[in-house]
Amino acid sequence: QVHLVESGGGLVQPGGSLRLSCAASGNIFSIGAMAWYRQAPGKQRELVAVIASGGTINYADSVKGRFTISRDNAENTTYLQMNSLKPEDTAVYFCHADWVITYNGGQWLLDDYWGQGTQVTVSS
Repeated sequence: QVHLVESGGGLVQPGGSLRLSCAASGNIFSIGAMAWYRQAPGKQRELVAVIASGGTINYADSVKGRFTISRDNAENTTYLQMNSLKPEDTAVYFCHADWVITYNGGQWLLDDYWGQGTQVTVSS
Protein backbone atom coordinates (compact mmCIF):
# COMPACT_ATOMS: atom_id res chain seq x y z
CA GLN A 1 0.00 0.00 0.00
CA VAL A 2 1.14 3.52 -0.79
CA HIS A 3 0.57 6.44 1.56
CA LEU A 4 0.86 10.13 0.72
CA VAL A 5 1.39 12.44 3.67
CA GLU A 6 1.07 16.20 3.21
CA SER A 7 2.41 18.85 5.55
CA GLY A 8 3.00 22.60 5.62
CA GLY A 9 -0.50 24.02 5.57
CA GLY A 10 -1.69 26.69 7.94
CA LEU A 11 -2.94 30.24 8.35
CA VAL A 12 -1.12 33.04 6.55
CA GLN A 13 -1.85 36.69 5.80
CA PRO A 14 -2.47 37.88 2.24
CA GLY A 15 0.84 38.34 0.45
CA GLY A 16 2.50 35.69 2.59
CA SER A 17 4.09 32.38 1.67
CA LEU A 18 3.73 28.72 2.55
CA ARG A 19 5.54 25.59 1.42
CA LEU A 20 3.62 22.34 1.19
CA SER A 21 5.33 18.95 1.17
CA CYS A 22 4.00 15.54 0.16
CA ALA A 23 5.94 12.37 0.84
CA ALA A 24 4.95 9.04 -0.71
CA SER A 25 5.84 5.85 1.13
CA GLY A 26 5.45 2.15 0.36
CA ASN A 27 7.03 -0.40 -1.96
CA ILE A 28 7.26 2.17 -4.74
CA PHE A 29 9.16 1.36 -7.90
CA SER A 30 8.32 4.57 -9.73
CA ILE A 31 5.86 7.45 -9.83
CA GLY A 32 4.71 9.11 -13.02
CA ALA A 33 3.14 12.48 -12.31
CA MET A 34 2.84 14.17 -8.94
CA ALA A 35 0.32 16.94 -8.56
CA TRP A 36 -1.37 19.32 -6.18
CA TYR A 37 -5.12 19.88 -6.25
CA ARG A 38 -7.24 22.11 -4.06
CA GLN A 39 -10.85 22.25 -3.05
CA ALA A 40 -12.51 25.30 -1.56
CA PRO A 41 -15.82 25.04 0.32
CA GLY A 42 -18.71 24.57 -2.09
CA LYS A 43 -16.42 24.20 -5.10
CA GLN A 44 -15.08 21.33 -7.14
CA ARG A 45 -11.58 20.02 -6.67
CA GLU A 46 -9.25 21.72 -9.16
CA LEU A 47 -5.76 21.06 -10.42
CA VAL A 48 -3.20 23.55 -9.11
CA ALA A 49 0.07 22.19 -10.50
CA VAL A 50 1.50 18.97 -11.88
CA ILE A 51 5.03 17.75 -12.46
CA ALA A 52 5.91 14.68 -14.51
CA SER A 53 8.75 12.33 -13.66
CA GLY A 54 10.80 13.88 -16.43
CA GLY A 55 10.25 17.37 -15.08
CA THR A 56 7.50 18.74 -17.34
CA ILE A 57 5.38 21.18 -15.33
CA ASN A 58 1.95 22.72 -15.78
CA TYR A 59 0.14 25.25 -13.61
CA ALA A 60 -3.40 26.50 -13.32
CA ASP A 61 -3.63 30.01 -14.75
CA SER A 62 -4.70 31.34 -11.36
CA VAL A 63 -1.37 30.41 -9.73
CA LYS A 64 1.12 31.00 -12.55
CA GLY A 65 3.97 33.22 -11.42
CA ARG A 66 3.12 32.73 -7.73
CA PHE A 67 3.36 28.97 -7.09
CA THR A 68 6.26 26.64 -7.87
CA ILE A 69 6.03 22.86 -7.91
CA SER A 70 9.09 20.64 -7.57
CA ARG A 71 9.87 17.02 -6.78
CA ASP A 72 12.61 14.84 -5.45
CA ASN A 73 12.36 11.55 -7.32
CA ALA A 74 14.82 9.80 -5.04
CA GLU A 75 12.65 10.62 -2.02
CA ASN A 76 9.26 10.29 -3.79
CA THR A 77 8.42 13.75 -2.53
CA THR A 78 6.80 16.76 -4.12
CA TYR A 79 6.73 20.35 -2.91
CA LEU A 80 4.53 23.34 -3.61
CA GLN A 81 6.04 26.74 -2.84
CA MET A 82 3.21 29.27 -2.64
CA ASN A 83 4.07 32.97 -2.69
CA SER A 84 1.95 36.12 -2.84
CA LEU A 85 -0.97 34.20 -1.39
CA LYS A 86 -4.46 35.59 -1.84
CA PRO A 87 -7.67 34.93 0.11
CA GLU A 88 -9.00 33.04 -2.92
CA ASP A 89 -6.17 30.51 -2.47
CA THR A 90 -7.90 29.34 0.71
CA ALA A 91 -8.72 25.65 0.30
CA VAL A 92 -7.80 22.14 1.33
CA TYR A 93 -4.77 21.15 -0.74
CA PHE A 94 -4.42 17.53 -1.80
CA CYS A 95 -1.42 15.69 -3.14
CA HIS A 96 -1.94 13.18 -5.96
CA ALA A 97 0.47 10.59 -7.34
CA ASP A 98 -0.35 9.04 -10.71
CA TRP A 99 1.08 6.06 -12.62
CA VAL A 100 2.48 4.64 -9.38
CA ILE A 101 4.16 1.27 -9.89
CA THR A 102 4.60 -0.88 -6.79
CA TYR A 103 5.89 -4.37 -6.18
CA ASN A 104 4.27 -6.29 -3.37
CA GLY A 105 3.76 -9.96 -2.68
CA GLY A 106 5.25 -10.96 -6.01
CA GLN A 107 2.92 -8.67 -7.94
CA TRP A 108 3.51 -5.53 -9.94
CA LEU A 109 0.68 -3.02 -9.52
CA LEU A 110 -0.20 0.25 -11.24
CA ASP A 111 -2.48 2.69 -9.46
CA ASP A 112 -2.95 6.29 -8.35
CA TYR A 113 -3.15 7.67 -4.81
CA TRP A 114 -4.40 10.72 -2.90
CA GLY A 115 -3.17 12.32 0.28
CA GLN A 116 -5.49 13.26 3.14
CA GLY A 117 -5.29 16.98 2.46
CA THR A 118 -3.89 19.97 4.31
CA GLN A 119 -5.77 23.19 5.03
CA VAL A 120 -4.43 26.48 3.70
CA THR A 121 -6.17 29.61 4.95
CA VAL A 122 -5.24 33.06 3.66
CA SER A 123 -6.78 35.74 5.83
CA SER A 124 -5.91 38.94 7.64
